[in-house]
Amino acid sequence: MDEQNILGHLLKIEAEASSLVDDAQAEADRRVSEGEKQNRILYDERYAASSAEAEASYTEAIERVREDYRSRLEDYRKSLEAMPLDETNFSNLMEKYIAGGI
Repeated sequence: MDEQNILGHLLKIEAEASSLVDDAQAEADRRVSEGEKQNRILYDERYAASSAEAEASYTEAIERVREDYRSRLEDYRKSLEAMPLDETNFSNLMEKYIAGGI
């Protein structure tokens, strides 16, 4: 009978050990899952901040290019307006060209 008691006791201890292992595995899985969740949140926050910074930088660069374009175009228009017009010589030149003299 003692052998049966010992065997029963050993089986009971094995069942408890198995239960402890299962509990430990569940706790480890929970901790890993929680760590992954926290890391994902941190990643998303950093990605959003970096993305916003890059977008702001891009928008600022585009605006600088547009302003430079407007400035250059305005300078070009002013230079065209400042050029003297010689309508008489232009008309004479066109008449010669049309007449086939050029």
